[in-house]
Amino acid sequence: MFAIVAAVVWGIDQISKILAVAYLEGADSITVVPGVLWLSFLRNPGAAFGTGAQFTIVISVIAIIATVVLLFMARRLRDRWWAVAFGFFLAGALGNLTDRIFRAPGALHGHVVDFLKLFDWFVFNIADLSLNIAAVMIVIRAFQGIGLDGTREEAKR
Repeated sequence: MFAIVAAVVWGIDQISKILAVAYLEGADSITVVPGVLWLSFLRNPGAAFGTGAQFTIVISVIAIIATVVLLFMARRLRDRWWAVAFGFFLAGALGNLTDRIFRAPGALHGHVVDFLKLFDWFVFNIADLSLNIAAVMIVIRAFQGIGLDGTREEAKR
């Protein structure tokens, strides 16, 4: 389940970015839901909200470390919800890391393609959405007291 979610969501992220570059770069924003959602192309050198643009290589290294840690922890997954959450997390981390490695201006310095503009607040992509879904799922599962192996935390004591 972990690998399937990660592969499918990463694939959707990459295809959507290829389409964004092909059809949105240099074009005016396209209204999807008036006042709520637009397709608006942006190349982001930094992290969330464009912060940390001068630390692109650090952000890339952190994403690589997060990916390795996720893959190591995934070996312990026995709970379906944790597996889905980790799959979303891995897809998000790899989605933006793929941009940082393969997009201009160069390896580990690449700018992330963002194209979904929400409420005129920020522009994001499927990988960012995936990371947020993972975060919500992880918080919920942690508050439920369910471990990676699917057992309740109090049952382990």
